Order: sequence, then structure tokens, then C-alpha cells
Amino acid sequence: MANKPARGQSAYQQLANDLRADLADDRYPEGVRLPTEAELAETYRVSRQTVRRAFHDLVAEGLVYRVPGRGTFAAPRDGRYLRKFGSVDDLMGLSIDTTMQLTGPLRRRVDIDAAGRLRLDSDMVHTLAFRRLHDEVPFCHTTVWLPTDVGETLASVDQLTETGATSTFTIIGLLDDRLEQPITGAEQSITVAPAPDVVAEQLKCEPQHPLLRIDRLYTTSEGRRVELAISYFLPELYSYRVRLTR
Repeated sequence: MANKPARGQSAYQQLANDLRADLADDRYPEGVRLPTEAELAETYRVSRQTVRRAFHDLVAEGLVYRVPGRGTFAAPRDGRYLRKFGSVDDLMGLSIDTTMQLTGPLRRRVDIDAAGRLRLDSDMVHTLAFRRLHDEVPFCHTTVWLPTDVGETLASVDQLTETGATSTFTIIGLLDDRLEQPITGAEQSITVAPAPDVVAEQLKCEPQHPLLRIDRLYTTSEGRRVELAISYFLPELYSYRVRLTR
């Protein structure tokens, strides 16, 4: 049964997310053919062009490959987590095939640097930290800072209050359901950085090990900064791919 598209999500994005979930659950093991364009178009009640666009994204991510005259097949996996990120919806889609494990519960604290980047009048913020796992292997550690009123909207989420708690949430997904205005944009910077001691412990690597650092600053449709997230990724277990168009 086709799922209803999430807020702000197109039909092809919902279809692509559903297929990603099926691939992650091994519903289509390596080399198995996926449903045809016609079959998916009928199931989801969309055009074949919509199905074709969803397949195009999955091919670009390396999740499937197409054989002319034969169909679309699940691609081999080498143990590395590979996803295409070209929109905020793609980032919310991390909940499809990864697990979030809390390493630092949601709490209030003073953080001058984070408050400055969020353009707050006060130095008080809410913060939390977690690592993300794929197939039970940690590949990313993230620290999040939120304005206090935004952080308070998450206070009732049990999985954010106890170290070690696991869930399939994304923070922006939780916020998008709670904020009056949807999250519509993110500023992003990517650098290489040595692993801080705390991150190295969580990712089971040596301190100072070179990691991919990604800073993201999320904004609502009104331009308000509602989340700062700094993530460290193990390059051995993670590939970052963006599709550029002209």
C-alpha cells in the first residue's frame, strides 16, 4: 500500500523513499528486479514519468541499476552507507534506513558560539548529541543546538531524555511536525577535521583520526534559524553524494 506523501514532499520523493526503505529491509536483495514502471505507477496511482524520476534518483545513489529491456535491479552493497542529499527532504529520509542512538540527552546550557550562530538574543540553548548507525554499525556522531523555545517542543520525546535510547527519528523531522513554520532550507559547510576525543570514542576510531565534518544550519520558511547540527562522519563507512543539475 502506497504511503501518503509527507508535508512538502512530492509524489516521486515519497515513492523513492518507500523504495529506499524496501531496499534497506532487503525486500529486494542484490540482483533482484524491482517492480516495473507500470506496476509502480498503478500501485501509487502516479504517472510513469513520476516513477521514472524516482528510479533516476535511486540510480544516482547507487542503490539500483537499470538494464534496458529487462528492468531495474537492486545494486550490490559493499558495507558503506551511501545516500544522495539534495534537499531537506532527503535529510529527513535518514530515518528510513538508519538508527539514532542518544549519547547526550536533551538539556539546557549556555553556549555562546552556538547561540551566536543561531542569532539568539540569549546565550542559553538546548543541546543533545547522538550517533547514527546503519546495520548496527556507527558511522556518524552529531551534536545539535536549538533555541530554548524550540528545544522545549522536544521535551516530551522520551527517546531524547535517556542516554543510550534508540529511535529512527531525525531531529528536523521531529521539529517539522511541531513548529508553526516548516523547515525549508539549510546552510551547509563541509570540511575535514581530526576526531575529537568524545567523537572518537563513540565512532570507535583513534583520536585525531581524519573525519568528514558537516555543519548544517536549518531555517524555516520565515528565515528563522531553528537548529545547528555539527556531524562527524567516518569516511571508511560513509559516502556523500550530491546530484548537480543545470
